[in-house]
Amino acid sequence: MKTLKQILVLCILGIFFYACGSTSVKNVATQKEEPVVIANDSLEYEITIIDLGFNLFLNTVAHSRGFYSQEYMETRNQFFVTNWNIRARNPNQFNANIYENVIDYQPNIDYGFEVNYLLYNYFMFAQQKYNMSLGVGFPGKTR
Repeated sequence: MKTLKQILVLCILGIFFYACGSTSVKNVATQKEEPVVIANDSLEYEITIIDLGFNLFLNTVAHSRGFYSQEYMETRNQFFVTNWNIRARNPNQFNANIYENVIDYQPNIDYGFEVNYLLYNYFMFAQQKYNMSLGVGFPGKTR
């Protein structure tokens, strides 16, 4: 009988702590995230990112627009895209669930600031989320 009371008390405490848990944490975990579309209509260029957590990264971790110049991000994006595409083309060596698609990013095309900003920040986010390094001095593992 004493064991039954202890189990009952533990169950009630568990329900109490669950019910009193942070609603913001629950909402973040259950909230559906809208995809981020990286596009330049005049160039007919578009990338859609549906990686959970990227919107939160953009709003909380990423540097604000204007922190980096477009030239800086273009240079980094060229390195990141090259390394990304090598991995996307080698699914037996790298995780095909991460590197699902090759990115067509041409260094001689001006994609504009917004495309470069979002693409650069996606690479920063992906390196952090998947603990990988796409080069240019970012600490992480290769996968």
